[in-house]
Amino acid sequence: MAKESIVLSNGLKMPSVMLGTFRTRGPDVDIAISSALTAGYRGIDTAAVYRNHKEIADSLEDVLPKLNLKRQDIFITSKLSPSDQGTEACTKAIEKVLKELRTDYLDLFLIHWPGVRKLQVTHQDNRILRMQSWQVLEEYHKSGVLKSIGVSNYTIPHLQHLIQNCQVVPHVNQVELHPHYPQKDLVEFCSSNGIHCQAYSSLGQDGPSSQLFQSSTVNSIAQKLDKSVPQVLLKWGLQHGFSVLPKSKNPDHIKSNFQLDFTIPDTEMDELDTLHKTEAKKYAWDPQLVL
Repeated sequence: MAKESIVLSNGLKMPSVMLGTFRTRGPDVDIAISSALTAGYRGIDTAAVYRNHKEIADSLEDVLPKLNLKRQDIFITSKLSPSDQGTEACTKAIEKVLKELRTDYLDLFLIHWPGVRKLQVTHQDNRILRMQSWQVLEEYHKSGVLKSIGVSNYTIPHLQHLIQNCQVVPHVNQVELHPHYPQKDLVEFCSSNGIHCQAYSSLGQDGPSSQLFQSSTVNSIAQKLDKSVPQVLLKWGLQHGFSVLPKSKNPDHIKSNFQLDFTIPDTEMDELDTLHKTEAKKYAWDPQLVL
C-alpha cells in the first residue's frame, strides 16, 4: 500500500497519493471517496472549478464515521478559481470554499492558474492580481485556516516573481508531470527553493486512450514488473519524490492505484526518464504564455 507521506517545507505531512476529483461529479463523488478511503487513501484533491465541494462534504460526512475517521485524518486540498484572483475576490472565494466543504480549515490551498479569467494572457494585471491573491493566502496561512499554501501551473518565471515578492514561499507547485513531460528544469528549480512538486495528469489524459497509457515502452515495463500501466506511471512519480493524484470512478482502479509497494528498477526508470526524447507530449493547458 502507498502509505508514505511527504513532509512539506513547513513541516506538515501530506499523503504521497491523494484521490484526484477532476471531472468527478454527482453520485460518482461518493463512489470515489468511499472506495478511496476504504482502500487507505487519506487525501482528497479538489478545486473550485471542479464544482464538487458539496458532494465531497456530503460524502465525507457519511463515510468518515463508518471508518472511524475524523476530519483531521483527511488531507484536503482545494484551489482558487482563475475568476477569483485579487484581494477581495480571493478572500470571498476562500470563505466560500470553507463553507462548501463544511470545514474550518484546509490542509492545502493553491492558486490554480497564474492567469486571470477573461484577461489577456499578456496583460500586466495577471501578475498584479495573482500577487494580491498570494498575499491573501499568506494571511489565511498565518491565521491557521490554510495549513499550507501553494500554486498550480506556475512556471519558473512565475515562481521567481512570487519568491521575490512574498513572505511565505509556496509549499507546493502542482503541475503536469509524467514521462512524456518531465519538466526537469522546473522540478530542479522547485527543489532548490524548498517547493514540493505535486504531479497531475500522471497517466496523460483520457485514461486508456492517452498516448502515454498506450506507449509500448510503458506497457513493456508494466508487463515485465507484473503491474498495471497506471501503477507504473504513478510509481515513476513517487520515485522522483512527487506526490500523485490518481483519479478514477472505478472502485477496483482506485484500489489498484493505491497499491504501489514495489520499486521500478534503475534500468526501467532510465527508460521512462528518457521517453520524452522520442515521445514528448503535453496533455493539459499551457501556462507558459501567461505573463
